[in-house]
Amino acid sequence: MVVCLSMSYATLHIVLTNQEGHLHQTALFTIITIPCLFMMGLYERKYLLTLKVLCLRILIGLGLSFLCLMTIFYVAPGSRIWMSALFPALALSSLGLLGNRVVLTRISSISSLKNRVLVLGTGPQAQRIERAERELRPANFIVLGFAPVEPCSTCVAEERVVRANDLLALSEKLRADEIVVALEHSELSMPRETLLQFRLRGIRILDTATFFEREFGQLEIDRPYPNWLLFSNGTTMGRFETAAKRTFDIAVSMAFLLFALPLLCFTAVAVKLEDGGPIFYRQERVGLNGRKFSVIKFRSMRVDAEKDGVARWASVNDPRVTFIGGIIRKIRIDEIPQIFNVLRGEMSFVGPRPERPSIVNDLIKDMSCYPYRHIVKPGITGWAQVNYPYGASIADAREKLKFDLYYVKNCSLMLDLIILLQTVRVVIWPQGVR
Repeated sequence: MVVCLSMSYATLHIVLTNQEGHLHQTALFTIITIPCLFMMGLYERKYLLTLKVLCLRILIGLGLSFLCLMTIFYVAPGSRIWMSALFPALALSSLGLLGNRVVLTRISSISSLKNRVLVLGTGPQAQRIERAERELRPANFIVLGFAPVEPCSTCVAEERVVRANDLLALSEKLRADEIVVALEHSELSMPRETLLQFRLRGIRILDTATFFEREFGQLEIDRPYPNWLLFSNGTTMGRFETAAKRTFDIAVSMAFLLFALPLLCFTAVAVKLEDGGPIFYRQERVGLNGRKFSVIKFRSMRVDAEKDGVARWASVNDPRVTFIGGIIRKIRIDEIPQIFNVLRGEMSFVGPRPERPSIVNDLIKDMSCYPYRHIVKPGITGWAQVNYPYGASIADAREKLKFDLYYVKNCSLMLDLIILLQTVRVVIWPQGVR
């Protein structure tokens, strides 16, 4: 992108007008365009699997960049880039991005460039890895085989089982980059001396929890004593980090509120005119450390949606959703009033989505680690929202909890920024909205 803008701007602005000083325009173009491309998922291979999707994401990403630049030029005319340079730069960038992503996607699919993984174990834990390799497309790893090291039933494909008395020699023969310990009873059958030899040879050692956290961005939730909760720094932010996150929340909320004010007014009028009911909807939710608070949203359902007082998940084509409600739910406008919850300190801009007390009580019965997500403030958007579609069942809640706990473990301002940028992608490409 820098090269594209430099070429067009240098040619059309310096040569033709004999002027200098195009470097700051180049920097501005790059600083604005890269986040817009990131919002569209152009730095994640899983969103670039087809040429049609790739082209569409590039066009929308550069379109967002153009709108942002036009806004900046209006507010600060001195930073303006000549249109005779900007449009060729956007065109050259789109061609460069398309060629670059196609080449990189092809290169990253080459098996010899992926992590070469030898799995110790053939039981249910090993089967999860086999299934992940098959379902995760494109996968960042290739499983070389499953080595049985404990007496248990074989759950993986028999042709993928590799038997050897010398695991170290086997790993060298297969040229393994890392070893994943997928044992059912690791405390009893862990070959510690062999694992130590692996480490001394420079081979990485991972357990299944660390492996799935890296590959899927989620944590396991079935362990009764989660070590990550005891030893993770993300769950215990210091005073400076807490103050910085609060400042970040207020700054982002005020900026977003100012930007979205016309949209808020228009939505409020539309909700009121449709059926004459209240504009806002207040509902009790569970927040930080299990404290309850009232969340504020635009009303998207009929006034009598829960006249019996029983909490229900929204279903596909839910008849309780109004016409306007269906529109604002699809593009997440109904969530915007929660900015006031953020300003009051009840929520953060980024964090696990707050649930209703009755639903929380039901989920705790099925998932004992569910209260761990209340270690941090709930948010308007979160890691689960940008990685998993809308959920309306206990099974969905289990999957989203894995992402929520990943955020709890790794929460930081940088992760918050990544989630905010990816939220734009979720709004443009809604998944499972109900």
